[in-house]
Formats: sequence, structure tokens, C-alpha cells
Amino acid sequence: MKSEKLNEALPCHVGIIMDGNGRWAAKRGITRTGGHTEGLKTARRIVETASNRGIRYLTLFVFSTENWKRAALEVDFIMSLVKQHLVRELDFYRKNNLRIRHTGDVTGLAPDIIAEIDEARADTKDFNGMQVILALNYGGRDAIIRAARRFLLQPLNNSCAEAASALNEDELSRNMDNPDVPDPDLIIRTAGEFRTSNFLLWEAAYAEYFITDKFWPDFSTEDFDAALAAYAARERRFGANAKIGAGRR
Repeated sequence: MKSEKLNEALPCHVGIIMDGNGRWAAKRGITRTGGHTEGLKTARRIVETASNRGIRYLTLFVFSTENWKRAALEVDFIMSLVKQHLVRELDFYRKNNLRIRHTGDVTGLAPDIIAEIDEARADTKDFNGMQVILALNYGGRDAIIRAARRFLLQPLNNSCAEAASALNEDELSRNMDNPDVPDPDLIIRTAGEFRTSNFLLWEAAYAEYFITDKFWPDFSTEDFDAALAAYAARERRFGANAKIGAGRR
């Protein structure tokens, strides 16, 4: 994927694994749905903060392909929150010149959710501010499989042998959901967990990670700034021996 950089000390693309809504709620003796409601408020605040800081792309891990295993009541509530957010916050996106995009398997979503995503994408497609990518019904492995299928279905692949010889990193990247979006520079994970959770597996090969013990509803503007500061202080190598500054490709 291409690189886009305005300030070498600032990540161009930030991904966030918004973890800990349920545990946040449990500590307060309220329902998990209450935790998701608070988590949505945090997401809005961090979207605005990231835009104000000059981040160009922000990918939020909203709902994974594995989250369907949760209780039906919780899944339904999360989906209703997503729909409400897309409807109620469209003016917020317009006001801040933010472009809404999606990554994930859209075919697994309900028709009303697909309709709201399509409307939000169409309404904001010409905005040139920060791009907010909603990872909804998303899984890193699933994204790679879908990209491979797109590649194999291209007319140029007349045989398995031809496809095998033509497939490389660039070709697979070109068939991902949003091939024009640069790879994430920084992945933030809340709730103190040290795992990728199937998030941007292909794209985050050389991303820097920032882990915080805070549950997502407690994640603040100051915490986001701390993640940016930690990123700026790192030396990224991308497999090379020579040290290069944060964010260089």
C-alpha cells in the first residue's frame, strides 16, 4: 500500500482496538450494553481529537467476524448503536469534513445497516478531512481471503498456474477493501491486552503498538496524545539495520 506522510513524527494512519466496554460495565455493576453506549461516546471524542491532531486516517475496530458468537441481545444492541451513530452523527462528520469508509464483509450485515453505511459513505465521499474507516464485521484473515478471491476472479487469471505466478504482495494489497489507504503506522489497544485480535493482519505488519490498561470508555484525549508521543519517540526499521525516524517508509 502507498505511503502518505505530512509530518514524520505524526502517524498518518492510526488503528484502534476499542477493548474493554464489557469489563468497564461489570466494574460498575451495569449491563454490558451500558458499556457499549459509553464506548460509543468515547469513539466520537477520539475521532474529533484525532482529526484535530492532523491524523489522516483512523480505523476503528467496531465489530469483528468473531463477535457474532456473543449473546444475540448484545450483538443486536451493538448493531443498533452503529446504525444510530451513522444517522445521528452525520452532521458531526459533515461539520468536521470527515469522510466515512468501511472495511469488512458487508454481505454479512443486515440490509438496514448496509443502507446506512452506503448513505454515509456517499454523503461524505468528497470530504478531504480525516478518513474514518469503520471495521464492521471485520476480520484480518477474512479480509485476506476476500482479497485473494478478488484477485483470482480477475479476467487475467485464466489458470491456477497463471494466478500463482502473478500473485505477489502488491497484487494482494491492490485487492484489499481500501487499497488506497496507507498501512497503519500506529495501533492503539485498550484494556491491557497484548494480542492483535485479527485486526489489520496484512496491513499492520510493521505498525507500532501502544497498549494501555485503561478500558475503552475511560480512554481520554490525554491518553491519545500519550500514544502519539510514544510513537514519535520510536525508531522504525521496517526490517532494515539502519535506524530511521518514526513513520518513515
